[in-house]
Amino acid sequence: MDAICDQLLNGAGETAAVVVADGPIVVFGGCYSNLEATEALLAAAARLGVPAERIVCTGDVVAYCADAHDTVTLIRNAGVHVVMGNCEESLGWRLQDCGCGFADGSACDRAAAAWYRHADSQLDALDRQWMRDLPRRIDVLVGGQRLAVIHGAIARINTFIFASAPDAEIRRQISLAACDGVIAGHCGLPFTRIVDDRLWHNPGAIGMPANDGTPRTWFSLIEPCGTGVRIHRLPLEYEAAPAARKMRAAGLPEGYAAALETGLWPSCDVLPAAELARRGTPIASKNTLWPLLRAAQPPRAEAQGCDSAPPPVRAKFSDPDVTARGERRASVPLVHLETLWFNTGTLCNLACHNCYIESSPRNDRLVYLSRAEVRGFLDEAAGLHPPPNEIGFTGGEPFMNPDILAMIEDALAGGFRVLVLTNAMKPMQRLKAPLLDLDRRYGARLTLRVSVDHYTPEGHEDLRGAGTWQPTIDGLKWLIAGGFDVSVAGRTLWGESDGKLRAGFGSLFAKLGIPIDADDPARLVLFPEMEADADVPEITERCWGILGKTPQSVMCATSRMVVKRKGAARPAVVSCTLLPYDEGFTMGASLADAARPVALNHRHCARFCVLGGASCSPHSGQQGD
Repeated sequence: MDAICDQLLNGAGETAAVVVADGPIVVFGGCYSNLEATEALLAAAARLGVPAERIVCTGDVVAYCADAHDTVTLIRNAGVHVVMGNCEESLGWRLQDCGCGFADGSACDRAAAAWYRHADSQLDALDRQWMRDLPRRIDVLVGGQRLAVIHGAIARINTFIFASAPDAEIRRQISLAACDGVIAGHCGLPFTRIVDDRLWHNPGAIGMPANDGTPRTWFSLIEPCGTGVRIHRLPLEYEAAPAARKMRAAGLPEGYAAALETGLWPSCDVLPAAELARRGTPIASKNTLWPLLRAAQPPRAEAQGCDSAPPPVRAKFSDPDVTARGERRASVPLVHLETLWFNTGTLCNLACHNCYIESSPRNDRLVYLSRAEVRGFLDEAAGLHPPPNEIGFTGGEPFMNPDILAMIEDALAGGFRVLVLTNAMKPMQRLKAPLLDLDRRYGARLTLRVSVDHYTPEGHEDLRGAGTWQPTIDGLKWLIAGGFDVSVAGRTLWGESDGKLRAGFGSLFAKLGIPIDADDPARLVLFPEMEADADVPEITERCWGILGKTPQSVMCATSRMVVKRKGAARPAVVSCTLLPYDEGFTMGASLADAARPVALNHRHCARFCVLGGASCSPHSGQQGD
């Protein structure tokens, strides 16, 4: 349907309407057929002195609740501005489902079928015509800034973009908008992100609570303030019981009726891990001044609760023992070396966008390890009590290292399990015969993990480059046909939920005849994104209790990696696979030297390992190759 009614022309995003605001504006999303909440929103705007011509809705006027027709009539008669949501798109053209973007067969998908039938039965021809005529984008000029109001994402109406979305995706979306910032809806949770001095703001939804354990819903007041704006995130108090009673009387899903009263969603299929972890935590009102005080707005601190007052006394990540706020920094002792990694060199046949360690055909900051150098560390590892369980080979592309087959065989012959990370393209495929021989002799202990960044060719090639999809798929299918033990590594750059990503990969594997269980996190590993300049909270000792984690759950409790930096006389051991260049994480020249604790004094420690919950362990996760 996007192709039929897309009103965005070319990359600049030509719009159907422009609102010039000479005073404060009210923005809100997701009435969701909740008549009581919609009446309360309009009353709140009136109390704030905001007229209808300065009220903008991000779409989905109709959804979960009982009063589809009456809510549309109220909004239409009020004369407020509305952008088309996926529900208006689907109901306006009488499509078969709501087009919400839920994974097929998920709890959200099943519940949506029930309320969609109810809404479809209530709407008349005028309602549907109004829906079809809605613009897919409205630009608001306020406080000297141009803000694009959309529903999901710039090019796709039902894309979920949550507060935990990678900086790269927020940056990409705002760039596509060609504006100073974006106001979006769809995900149902209020948040504000500022990336590269540009704004992404979601005012939340008024028709359903924000999964925070309170029945309140959320909207925003945006006031012009000099050459910027002040954004007030405001709760909407209304009487939810009548709306819930009408839902039950209509036979709509009880879970969503109860959610109006409890503030908790009945299903969290769409939520990324960071948002899921905050379920039931009450959201607070918040003011954000933008762009005048942008630097004072760290995007992640509010979300995690580990980076609150007092004010900073030093730069973040500048002291290995103490955080910027003067608290004791968390550290992780080496419990047991379970996985010993070797970075075979950063040279790669590809130059991928957002590569974790910037591998490329020209990056030789980590030079090739030799067989003799690897063998020395294998000998030391074999003498540990107990020895490591696994040896991992990463890169760059490991199969570009001329000694890779010999290094793999030495590790296998030493009794270790071995994991090799590869993009499965030409460097691997030119070694088919010797790889088959290794698998024949050691197959039970040899695993290859293939990087397939997304379940679509477009997503994969967005990171890896044009023409990279088919060679990777060909290599993956060859490995499966050859009887190798294979897993797949994907990325989360697109802001999709874990469930949606796994469902997408599951469909891909079924189509290709690949016997990988996409719901098994050891067989399909999905990695959170990292940005070198991202503002993330520092991890303090008290954060373990706040986050419900232990130091033993972090990668550096059980892993180390051997690297050889360009110009170095010999290899060094670093704390983990993510920080090969930072001298502060060099542990020494031997495994014995590297047995000391690791201070979590880097943004990657927070974003990838502690908050992202990822690991490069063969049974948990890995960096890109």
